[in-house]
Amino acid sequence: MTGRKSMGLWAAVSIGVGGMIGAGIFSILGVACQIAGNAVFVSLILAGFVALLSTYSYAKLGSRYPSAGGPVEFLVQGFGNGTLSGGFNVLLWVGYIFALTLYARAFGAYAKTFLPAGASDIWVNVFSIAIMILFTAINVIGSKAVGRSEFFIVLVKMGILVLFAILGLIFIKPSLLTVSEWPKGSSILFATGVVFLGYEGFGLITNAAEDMENPQKTLPRALYLSVLIVMGIYVAVSLAVTGNLPLSTIIKAEDYALAEAAKPFLGVVGFKIMAIAALFSTASAINATLYGGANVSYMIARKGELPEIFERKVWGGSTEGLFITVALVLIFTNLFDLEGIAMLGSAVFLLIYGAVNVAHLRLYRETGARPLLVWASILGCLAAFGVLAAYEVRHSPMTLAILVGVLVLCFLTEWIYQGPTQRTMKTRSEIQDDTASSI
Repeated sequence: MTGRKSMGLWAAVSIGVGGMIGAGIFSILGVACQIAGNAVFVSLILAGFVALLSTYSYAKLGSRYPSAGGPVEFLVQGFGNGTLSGGFNVLLWVGYIFALTLYARAFGAYAKTFLPAGASDIWVNVFSIAIMILFTAINVIGSKAVGRSEFFIVLVKMGILVLFAILGLIFIKPSLLTVSEWPKGSSILFATGVVFLGYEGFGLITNAAEDMENPQKTLPRALYLSVLIVMGIYVAVSLAVTGNLPLSTIIKAEDYALAEAAKPFLGVVGFKIMAIAALFSTASAINATLYGGANVSYMIARKGELPEIFERKVWGGSTEGLFITVALVLIFTNLFDLEGIAMLGSAVFLLIYGAVNVAHLRLYRETGARPLLVWASILGCLAAFGVLAAYEVRHSPMTLAILVGVLVLCFLTEWIYQGPTQRTMKTRSEIQDDTASSI
């Protein structure tokens, strides 16, 4: 979407870190603690391991097929021109909308804590809309503005989170972390499926491949670095929370557990500092995910999977797909329950990453990958999705029913749309050939 290669290693890493350390660690950690107790750090490690397995496939595929579409390109390369790859690509776009909805709403909720007590809940909507408008403008400017703004935001929020983790570990109460207080193993696995949403953002780095100075070298490094950095931060932060607050207090402060955990050693000031960190984190997640989501909608349209309105260029060389994505996020932000959306988002991305790994299995000879590791990636995604589905069966069957409905709608829409339009999906090289022949 831009002719200049302007994305360096640390700007790319910041896209991944920004996409991962967002609303997940701030709003989902309380839910995860309710399930896994003081063993939530184990769930975060397991979920991070599943993400690292998929990172291997993304690194290999992204180096072989650098494209602004990222996983869109990988799915088409692996599954070819058909409803299967098209349906998964539409599902990916829906997943980005779920994630953006969660981030925008979480930003609004934390912003509201700075208003006087008793302020109307309408302010949550106001702040949610405002932050989406701000980062829509930044994305219109182009990839270089995204990388620069993301790098600054990530530095600020990581500084606050690292300081919180260090202080929290210093004042930790060992009695709160005893292994005897761990829940059953099944609860730890259930929480693994829930917290995976906190890692889904690493795939956004591949959307910036065409803007990188040297994608074959930069992309794999950025992917591995971002996941490892985030895993370390998540584990340290979770230990700081569970090591300073009794489980009953964490559950009571479910929506702002990190801020509440700062009170024992930093008081009210600590609560406000962590609320500021939450604002930076959710804002950077919106920034990174909106960049990736807009690119995905653009590539989907070019390959013939969504109406042509997504292809028409508007301000600053961006696409109308960006504005349609934002419009849907604003609608969902104001209408839907975010706890359910968090579960849906995690499930959707586990399915997407599993599908990308299956596609990679068909392409491993071209990418030079080891099939055993690709198989491990597939099984990791399926296992995490399985435990998440099992949790939803027990606690929220309606959420699982909605997920099934979303899946059916995505693939049915793709099948219906491809019929009358007769449009065919193309790989990156085919698009470039068509572009060259039209000049």
